[in-house]
Amino acid sequence: MTTIATATQPLLRFEALGKVYPTPTGPYPVLENINLQVNQGEFICVIGHSGCGKSTLLNMVSGFSQPSSGQVLLNGVPIEKPGPDRMVVFQGYALLPWMTAYENVYLAIDSVKPKLPKSEKRDVAMEHLAMVGLDKASDKKITQLSGGMKQRVAIARALAIRPEVLILDEPFGALDAITKEELQEELLQIWNTQKCTVLMITHDIDEALFLADRLVMMTNGPSASIGEVMTIAFPRPRNREDIMEDPKYYELRNTALDFLYNRFAHDDVE
Repeated sequence: MTTIATATQPLLRFEALGKVYPTPTGPYPVLENINLQVNQGEFICVIGHSGCGKSTLLNMVSGFSQPSSGQVLLNGVPIEKPGPDRMVVFQGYALLPWMTAYENVYLAIDSVKPKLPKSEKRDVAMEHLAMVGLDKASDKKITQLSGGMKQRVAIARALAIRPEVLILDEPFGALDAITKEELQEELLQIWNTQKCTVLMITHDIDEALFLADRLVMMTNGPSASIGEVMTIAFPRPRNREDIMEDPKYYELRNTALDFLYNRFAHDDVE
């Protein structure tokens, strides 16, 4: 029986989480003593310099990697393997290029819900392609799509199975500025509708301030930990222009910049 997250029980809990990788020169501690609670429906961004273990942290939420110490709990149950309740969208899309946009989304639904009638699977696939503005491009092969369109397919595929947690590993990092802003807007619209919980890695402070409820700022590795958690209390639904005219925006931005480039400036040698 699945336990549902309540006001007194967060959806996700990181408890004294640590990760150590073996190397030829000895153990390398990537993460150490990570403690964090994430409520159902929250949008969390994680930021930090390269090598601070951001992807390792989210890999343990997805179940691709196991902690060396501590645990990650979803609805009070330790995460031990990947599952359809947690879907990942990567910067590199991870789509099947010989298939169409529709077939990529349909395949995900069919894998998780094989007993669902074909007509319902098709409806769900087309519904989610429409959410990201690709219903008219559903029959195009992945190789025929632009980078922004590929990422839209990846987001539609992830959301089509209705995960409890959507994990985004710097999904817009390779896109041009205009496409990135368009996808940020679309992601927020979908999130406002579906209210799944989002964990997103980003290197873009402005992106985090526009999207997130909280910004988790990581210290440098090795033995990286959470240095500070910033609450971003702008009302929702958000308007980019209104936020950027708010003096609080620049206070938060300067706090994040100070954390990254003064308090935890990255060493020249990694």
